[in-house]
Formats: sequence, structure tokens, C-alpha cells
Amino acid sequence: MSFRVVRSSKFRHVFGQALKREQCYDNIRVSKSSWDSTFCAVNPKFLAIIVESAGGGAFIVLPHNKVGRIAADHALVGGHKGPVLDIAWCPHNDNVIASGSEDCVVKVWQIPDGGLSRTLTEPVVDLVYHQRRVGLVLWHPSALNVLLTAGSDNLIVVWNVGTGEVLVRIDCHPDTIYSACWNWDGSQLVTTCKDKKIRILNPRNGEVLNEALAHEGSKATRAIFLRHGLIFTTGFNRSSERQYSLRAPDALGDPIVMVDLDTSNGVMFPLYDPDTNLIYLCGKGDSVIRYFEVTPEHPYVHYISQFQTPDSQRAIGMMPKRGCDVSTCEVARFYRLNNGGLCQVISMTVPRKSELFQEDLYPDTLADEASISAEDWISGADADPQLISLKGGYVSQAQSTTLTVTKKSNVLDKMAPKSGGPKTLSASTGGSAGASANGSPVTVNNGTSGGGGGSTSPANGTQQITIGGVSEQQFGELRTKFEEEFRKLKAIIVKHENRIRSLEATVKAMTDRGLTEVDGAGLAAPAATTGTSSSPAPASLPPTSDETTAQQVAAAGDGGGNYRNSTLEPDEV
Repeated sequence: MSFRVVRSSKFRHVFGQALKREQCYDNIRVSKSSWDSTFCAVNPKFLAIIVESAGGGAFIVLPHNKVGRIAADHALVGGHKGPVLDIAWCPHNDNVIASGSEDCVVKVWQIPDGGLSRTLTEPVVDLVYHQRRVGLVLWHPSALNVLLTAGSDNLIVVWNVGTGEVLVRIDCHPDTIYSACWNWDGSQLVTTCKDKKIRILNPRNGEVLNEALAHEGSKATRAIFLRHGLIFTTGFNRSSERQYSLRAPDALGDPIVMVDLDTSNGVMFPLYDPDTNLIYLCGKGDSVIRYFEVTPEHPYVHYISQFQTPDSQRAIGMMPKRGCDVSTCEVARFYRLNNGGLCQVISMTVPRKSELFQEDLYPDTLADEASISAEDWISGADADPQLISLKGGYVSQAQSTTLTVTKKSNVLDKMAPKSGGPKTLSASTGGSAGASANGSPVTVNNGTSGGGGGSTSPANGTQQITIGGVSEQQFGELRTKFEEEFRKLKAIIVKHENRIRSLEATVKAMTDRGLTEVDGAGLAAPAATTGTSSSPAPASLPPTSDETTAQQVAAAGDGGGNYRNSTLEPDEV
């Protein structure tokens, strides 16, 4: 007689529950692009979704309290010239988001608290290097202002957003890059490519540490690093059946687990929770969310259950753990969009009777603070991400959410940044945006000071510019210069406007009286007539108002547009 032993796990009974429609987001025109991306990014403050937009690319940013039907004319983030392909929130600043587009440009945006009141078109910084569309943007988990981008030019570029400069250029992929993922401390990188191979790279120099065949199918594959070093991949076999695998970094070609799932053709996106070791598989076009638990014992990847919906999904985003509700034992929250424009909020919960804080469900999770700077990371230092406890609810430890820009002084910089909005730090069109005209870097930091204005340091010649304002002296000089130029321009326009009106009045007067010319004394001569009529010319009539204007114009000018008695001077405008 055989007995079936039930595996012991605190996540065996995790279940998903969709919120009511009035607690969700409706009327969202999700992007129709065929690019394999989740099209959605979430953090504890905002929900960002790539939307369909005419005349370029855009995405919508919504505060979590703005639920219900979204107005068709809601403010967007729309500075790209081509469709947006991927977006990612900065893990160390909930107000900063990066976006990649078909226009080959990566833009970094500052979103104000409370959301957008008008369409945002000027980013904080432009990152220009890729020659083809950028389909992947990914922030470093522990280093401040380090951003990875990948494009259809088969390049991976690691940026220091703080200076707008390229830190590393990786050119080891022969074809399109499908996915990339940092490991826990950001010291390694795993990528998948159209050549069906999976690679582990050194992100500081681009060295390939290991590579192997990922999945035999020709469709897109994806790979992620798990917290303890293993690699989880999704892809297709030769029969186009979807499958997933678990691999060790030192034996990529020999999977620990390789399991076939189904015959659907949608690319599966693995969404990973490092606190609970749960992996959620969500496919574009699927109507289910499957979730698995990774454990050290065989079969290593344990299927738990699935959340079923009646309609297929178009985009999906996962909330970081610090945005979950610990009072209801919520271990994950998803924002799922269908083709009808509804963004459904799905809560994954572990049933517990006690209302106390469940420490076994909520170990210390990722914080919103960076562990090291970009300069320390590129020089070879590694650090685990900062962790915080969720006991008592999440409270942000960040000192400032304002993105400040440090720009080196440049004699070619004549134009101060605009007041009242962020400034695009692109000084030349031929090189990397974010640098000044002579190549001086532009530094972007998560400032800790509360000052709102700029300051100049005579010691190092750097100018501190706070987004949204300039110094009083610069503003006064700029205003005086603009007022002078506008005064001159307005004087020229008024001169031409008066001349046109006078000429129109002259033509109208001549037309009304059937005259063809005006003599030098301002007396009208009769037009030549045909026929044999010998009736005398009519007596002179008193001049009309139009004629009076015409006579004044004739007296003032010489007929060639030169006015002898013109009194219009620029100072009188």
C-alpha cells in the first residue's frame, strides 16, 4: 500500500483574487506593438503603462489612488519620436523612470509626487548611443544611477545616468538580445539572444564567463538570476512547445530541470520574488498566471497553482514587495491589462487567521536606497542591496526624491535652463546626450539637500542646477535679453502690418471708384473708357474714409514702399 506524502510549504495555499472593477483602472489604450515586453512597470507610488499614441511614443503614469475610468485626454509622458518599447522604475528613487524607444534614444524622467497634471515632454537626461531601436532598459539592483540598455543593434550599453556617459559597451552578441538580468549583487549579467544561446557576462568589461544553448526553439527566450545564484529560463523546444528550465551558472549546458508546459505560442515572462523564492509565469496572450516555488530538494521547481481569468492579457506588471499589504498577508500584487483597456489588480495572498505580522512570510526585503555609487561599482566594488523590514508597514527611508543635476561650467553655454520644468541635458546632436558642447559630463544625483536653487562652486567650477529653477541673476539677464529681442521684433511686425493695411485701403478705394492710378497730388484720374459716349466726367466727390487713407499713404510714401514721414520707431511699440 502506497502513501502520498504532501510536501510541506507555507505557500501551498497561495491564491489570487481580483479586485472589483471600480478599484481597477479602465479605458487605457495599451500599446499594440509586437515587441516582447511586459509594457507595464509598477512601484509603491505609481503605475506606468505604455500606451498607443499618435505622432510618437508615450506612456501613462497613474498614482495608485487614481482608479476607475481614465480620461482619454489624460496627461502622458510623450517625448519620444517613436513607439516606446520598454520602461523601468528606478529601484532607488520612486519618482524616476527610464524608457527605451524605437527612436534609438533612452530617456530618464522625473515624475512629480501626485502624478502629472499636463503632458511631460522634456526628460531629465537623454542617453544617445544606440543606432537601432532600444527594447530593453534595466536598472542596477544596488549601484546608484547605473542603467543597462540593449537594442536591436546587438549592443548592451551600461550607463552612468549621473554623468550621461557610457561606462561599458558590450558587443558579444551576434543577433538580437531578448533579455538581460543582473544577479543579486550586480556583479554578473545573464542574457539570452536570438542565436538560442544563454550567456553569463562580466558587466564591467563584457567578458563572456560561460555560454550554452538555452532552448532549441527559434522563438524568444528569457532568463533571470535567482537570489542564490541559480538561473531560471523560459523558452520553446523544437516543436514550439513552451518550457522552462533551472540551471547552475557553472553548468549552463546541463539543466537541472527542463519541463514542457503547453503548446501556446506566447512568450512567457518570469516574474521573481526573491523573498519567497516564488516564480510567476505570465505569457502574452495567456489567460492564466502560473506560480512555482523553487526549493533545494527534488524536483527543485514545484508547481503550486494558477490564477485563471476569462480574457487574455496584453501587459502585466508586478509590485515590489514593499508595496504589498502586509496586514492581509499579501505576498504579491499584479497589474494585468487586457485588450479591452482594463487594468485588473490581482492580489496573491497566503491565508492566515492571525492578524499579527507574519515574519516567516515577510523577511527583510529590498529597500529604496543604493548600496554603492556608480563610480565605486565600475571600479570593481560589489555590494548586496540594502534591506528593510516591513513590520509596521513600509516607510520610505530616502532623504530626497528630487533628481538634481550637476553640470560642469562651459563657456559655450549661453542659454540657462527653463524655469518651471526639467531640462533636457543634451548639448550636441552628434555625440552622447547629457554632455555639454565641449564634452563636459553632466552629473545627475539623488540629492540629499533640500535646496531648490542652483549654486556655483568657485573651487571646481561646477554649477549646481536644481530642476525647476535657476539663479536670480541668470534669470534677470535672460529676461532682459528676451524683452529686447521681442521689442525689436514687434516693431518690425507693426511696421509691416500698417503698410499692408494702407496698401489694401488704397486698392479698395481705387477699385470702388473704377480708377487705375493716383497722381502725385493725390487726385484720382478717370480710368480709360471704351465706346463712343461723350458724356463729361463726373464732378469731383468728397473723398471717402478709404480715399483719405489712400491719400495719406501716397503723401507719406513714394510708391515703392519707402515712407518719407514714417514715425514708427521700435521704442514706441
